[in-house]
Amino acid sequence: MKKVYPVVFTRLEDGFAAFVPDMNIDTQGEDLAEAIEMARDAIGIMGIDMEDDNKKILEPSKIDDIKCAPGEIISMVDIDFTAYRKAHDRRTVRRNVSLPSWLNEAADKAGLNVSSVLQKALQQELKTHS
Repeated sequence: MKKVYPVVFTRLEDGFAAFVPDMNIDTQGEDLAEAIEMARDAIGIMGIDMEDDNKKILEPSKIDDIKCAPGEIISMVDIDFTAYRKAHDRRTVRRNVSLPSWLNEAADKAGLNVSSVLQKALQQELKTHS
């Protein structure tokens, strides 16, 4: 799921501050490019945290609804929450899987890692249903 959020950037003596009004997030970077990347990262973290808490990810405001002070910059920062989760969420979960006994024994004899095989099969299956 992709979204684009308005972000207010303020020049500092040593870089740029970034404020994401829709999520009430403050971050900063040594230059504008880094501040944009830090804002994207903060939005990504907030978004997957909301998903993990079974909350809906906030909708972005319209850029025209965002107010800023003289000298501040309003820019839009995009985020692909699905790609962000894939890149940064490395948690593992335990699932109890039932297999026929003969299949489990065959996998053991073949030296297969059942978890790895299941992960690959799920990834392939999800690609065909996307």
